[in-house]
Amino acid sequence: MNDTPPPVLVTGAAGFIGAYVCRALRARGEAVVGLDNFNAYYDPRLKHDRVAALCPDVEIRALDLGDRDGLAGLFEEFGFVRVVNLAAQAGVRYSLTHPHDYVDSNLAGFVNLLELCRHRHVEHLVYASSSSVYGDSATPPFSEDQRIDKPRSLYAATKAANELMGYTYAQLYGLRATGLRFFTVYGPWGRPDMAPLLFSRAVLAGRPIEVFNNGRMRRDFTWIDDIVAGVLAALDHPPPACVNGIPPHRVFNLGNHTPVELERFIEVIEQAAGREARKVYKPMQPGDMVETMADTVRAREALGFEPRTSIEAGLPRVVDWCRDYFGEHA
Repeated sequence: MNDTPPPVLVTGAAGFIGAYVCRALRARGEAVVGLDNFNAYYDPRLKHDRVAALCPDVEIRALDLGDRDGLAGLFEEFGFVRVVNLAAQAGVRYSLTHPHDYVDSNLAGFVNLLELCRHRHVEHLVYASSSSVYGDSATPPFSEDQRIDKPRSLYAATKAANELMGYTYAQLYGLRATGLRFFTVYGPWGRPDMAPLLFSRAVLAGRPIEVFNNGRMRRDFTWIDDIVAGVLAALDHPPPACVNGIPPHRVFNLGNHTPVELERFIEVIEQAAGREARKVYKPMQPGDMVETMADTVRAREALGFEPRTSIEAGLPRVVDWCRDYFGEHA
């Protein structure tokens, strides 16, 4: 009889957070199987290089959550009982021009996964939500108890829908599920469409950067290692079974609880790059939020979540990585 526990399934395993989660799970001795569709939202070469650098010993299947048969076959093959779902079509602005990608991946794909978790008796599903769900309904610091019914983008709407779907499956079928609202995650091997890499690469190369809302923005930038610690802690602490009619579903903010002025953020990049940024000030972009700030009391009390990395410590490492990976003039 084989007493070896089944591997953890990590979807979106070639993505920024996914690859780091795979690495962290392997570092503590877990067996891991990854899934990723390696789509072209940004250069797939970066995804392959990321996997090779961070988790080369993890098997990652090229598979889309929309492939019901392929997904069912993967569950049949490995018998997963713990799932970390980080696969999603990301990006606020991209959702304004490619809405169907978000419906296919974030809604239909998530239902496919929920159905398999339900029928295969998965013990715990951890899934990615986003700070974007707060939209115009909440005021900083954003608390999990605040409303999320006024999203500013379709991306945000799909993430809020994921939370409702996760709750529904917990209520109807007892599926233990935990949603994690990530707040602007950054670090080496990050997404090239996000400000930390966009600005770092541009400043290194002497290209102008677009500063939206004329710089009057604040973001709760959260270091990748702090986020990964929160993901693993969430995985290790599934919600209790249904008690007194409360479904086994929880949502946590994972953020740094320290919003940073956009101009200060740029200043730290300038210092690390050793040159000034060429700033082009622009009005607010549709779908963007002026400020994000996480109330992390719930995550601290339930998961021991304690982010410790400031942008002064983290951003120079991003600039150094950009210099090494893309070159000074990339």
